[in-house]
Amino acid sequence: MDYEETLQWMFSKLPMFQRQGAPAYKNNLNNILHLSDHLGNPHHSFKSIHVAGTNGKGSTSHMLASVLQESGYKTGLYTSPHLKDFRERIRVNGVLADKQFVIQFVEEHKDFLEDNHLSFFELTVGMAFQYFALQEVDIAIIEVGLGGRLDATNIINPLLSVITNIGLDHTAFLGNTLEKIAAEKAGTIKNRIPIVIGERQAETTAVFKNVAYEKSAPLYFADETTYPDLESELKGSYQFKNKQTVQKAIEVLNATSNYKVEASALKTGIKNVVTNTGLMGRWQIIQDRNPKIICDTGHNAEGLLYVTAQLQKEEYHKLHIVLGVVSDKELNTILPLFPKDAIYYFTKPDGPRGLDESILKEKAFDFELLGEKYKSVVQALHAAKQASGADDLIFIGGSTFVVAEVIE
Repeated sequence: MDYEETLQWMFSKLPMFQRQGAPAYKNNLNNILHLSDHLGNPHHSFKSIHVAGTNGKGSTSHMLASVLQESGYKTGLYTSPHLKDFRERIRVNGVLADKQFVIQFVEEHKDFLEDNHLSFFELTVGMAFQYFALQEVDIAIIEVGLGGRLDATNIINPLLSVITNIGLDHTAFLGNTLEKIAAEKAGTIKNRIPIVIGERQAETTAVFKNVAYEKSAPLYFADETTYPDLESELKGSYQFKNKQTVQKAIEVLNATSNYKVEASALKTGIKNVVTNTGLMGRWQIIQDRNPKIICDTGHNAEGLLYVTAQLQKEEYHKLHIVLGVVSDKELNTILPLFPKDAIYYFTKPDGPRGLDESILKEKAFDFELLGEKYKSVVQALHAAKQASGADDLIFIGGSTFVVAEVIE
């Protein structure tokens, strides 16, 4: 198989949560442990930092990787999902994994993957760990996929664990209260391994304190210290908390490990995170004028609260919003966050989990969000451009999949 054929096999043969939802979710670590043993436990050969959280874990992971790159460390970065190219999930010093490696990995382990009914995510975790081992990285930043305790990434024993924050997302799998979700994400806390919590929340603080105490894990809250608001290529004002979390994490890493990061590398790494790691979709300006067009992957209530607050700071004549969501999203919690004075272009993101645009339009009407429906994201964006004046603003969001379809 060539690269495209390999990807097609992966997408079609292995259960993928981003496309199918619940059928791809695994509620234990048996498969990933079996795969890891089959591969020779590659995660034992490199040091790591583990990053969990409801929102901000992707941006935080990329910033940590950028800072460590600036410090001269060969740095692996595993994140999910990807937007345009599968290899966005697996990078070393910002460079995507080699296509030939992906092909060879699947060819070599295809029978094992099928025979043992591995999910797409379990495959990608094993592939990433193997790649980082072969590349002999100095350290790898590993982003949790979903939850923490039962996430396939949770077989690592990191130098440091990070939990950015807790919000009500994926409640069908993680629980329907902040306390229950925090308990799942606290499953990434390891014995005697420092843990940094990005945001202190009344409902979750006791959960983290109790688990940290049980595991004898030194516990740090990023918001117990006020750090400088460092300049960054990530322009969303909501990145302030993520930058605070990164600065606390680096401070703890410096104090508890042999990895040392100078203040200059910290500053430059946060500033040049997009250049260094290729991060996309976070308050990304894809056209700066005539009209200005911005996209953001925020997709749950907490994430969209920050995004809509950021929208209010923008100057424009009229606001146009291209909006699409997945079918398992709790619309009653996210639709009230959107401005009523915008013109909406309701659409369905590509893939089986995308919510039909007619259903979205009908539900949005209940919250006084008015507009027309479009069969595809491309059609919706084209209509928004046609209707916009030079001083207008077009925002594209609601789902990672919507943003993936508009980013070049």
